[in-house]
Amino acid sequence: MKHTLVIAEAGVNHNGSLEMAKQLIDVAAEAGVDYVKFQTFKAESLVSKSAVKAEYQQRNLHDGNNSQYQMLKQLELTREQHLILTDYCTKKGVKFFSTAFDLESIDFLAELHLGLWKIPSGEITNYPYLRKIARIGEPVILSSGMSGYREIEEALAVLVENGVRHDDIIVLHCNTEYPTPMEDVNLRAMQSIAARFHVKVGYSDHTRGIEVPVAAVALGASVIEKHFTLDRNLEGPDHKASLEPDELKRMVSSIRNIEKALGDAEKRVSPSEAKNIEVARKSIVAASKIEKGEIFTEQNLTVKRPGNGISPMKWLDVLGKAATRIYEPDDLIEL
Repeated sequence: MKHTLVIAEAGVNHNGSLEMAKQLIDVAAEAGVDYVKFQTFKAESLVSKSAVKAEYQQRNLHDGNNSQYQMLKQLELTREQHLILTDYCTKKGVKFFSTAFDLESIDFLAELHLGLWKIPSGEITNYPYLRKIARIGEPVILSSGMSGYREIEEALAVLVENGVRHDDIIVLHCNTEYPTPMEDVNLRAMQSIAARFHVKVGYSDHTRGIEVPVAAVALGASVIEKHFTLDRNLEGPDHKASLEPDELKRMVSSIRNIEKALGDAEKRVSPSEAKNIEVARKSIVAASKIEKGEIFTEQNLTVKRPGNGISPMKWLDVLGKAATRIYEPDDLIEL
């Protein structure tokens, strides 16, 4: 059975609090996700002091400060906190994961030997960043928000040319708006990416609710990434576009059900429905009293349940034959 990798994106929804980060890990483990993912960065390496917040960040924060640097500085996790959270994930039975947003952070995450890399949408055009991750030679998940085919193609080329096996790359279809309007999701683009670049694909979701990521699994996603929070009403840039704990649990449960429901594409009678064949199908029966020796005709025969007699598909074989005994109405015809 297919297993979709579910990444619960805690991101910066810990609001700079180690205790809140641990609570997010508790929620992710309880929901049954594969990975809980944070973000690793140094604000001074990520943004210039003059960079302003994105529109959605301004909308979700009401601190009167439009500096992206100041916002991110408060959301950094220290090296020590990373190690604490990695150990805590192990204790809780869920895998720790993080996205590096600068070159120094790539070096640090490499020391943690996570074995998997996530490239966020904002770095898909960052050649030095792509090259540095590629040279590690480990599997990569590449988000493609804000990108068209050309940018995906160029990023894939950098990764492959610098040491990542093509088969070790998963491209996530993504829309980088928080939350994403349904009309902008364009979920079938995920399948187009798979066909065009011959890569495994997944979906990083920023819509409200769980319908779209569940639908993505039905359309072939091998990875689902979704933001989650302890409470959508918390102050912070990403809380509003995140799932709350009960929703995350429902999403994972729904994905696991879809995996079972997808099956193996072979059409056959399933064990659960086999017992209903006799009940639901029909047999050829007498429509009226038929005397011995009387010829079976369209007028004295009909079809009714149950299906434990001659199949109606044998209708033409029965017509014209002579009855070998007397039949009362509804009696199963025998040959």
